[in-house]
Amino acid sequence: MTQYLIYFNQQWVGDHPEEWFRSRGPLARAVVEEIREAGDYVFAGGLEEDGPVFSADATSGELLFTDGPFVETKEWLGGLTIVDVADEEAARAWAGRIAEACGWPQEVRMFGG
Repeated sequence: MTQYLIYFNQQWVGDHPEEWFRSRGPLARAVVEEIREAGDYVFAGGLEEDGPVFSADATSGELLFTDGPFVETKEWLGGLTIVDVADEEAARAWAGRIAEACGWPQEVRMFGG
């Protein structure tokens, strides 16, 4: 089995009315439940936009914590799902289901190890 990260950047979501977002939640939760039932689930979750953001950096030889993201960027991770599946085809299938349920693109990467 191989673990794959399925994720999206918050900017890929687009502008939609609140009702639209409320209609997508049950669809996305249903796909995550299907992943669990299939035995492929490792983790899934969306990140809080307004929650605390901080960085830890030890490259100077001394640990430094700073508020805010390490790099100022227009894109940031919005949410992720980790699946443990038999092959790339299965990862593609789950990514497609998530993309359809959420209504925005997903990117997939395999964990090394």
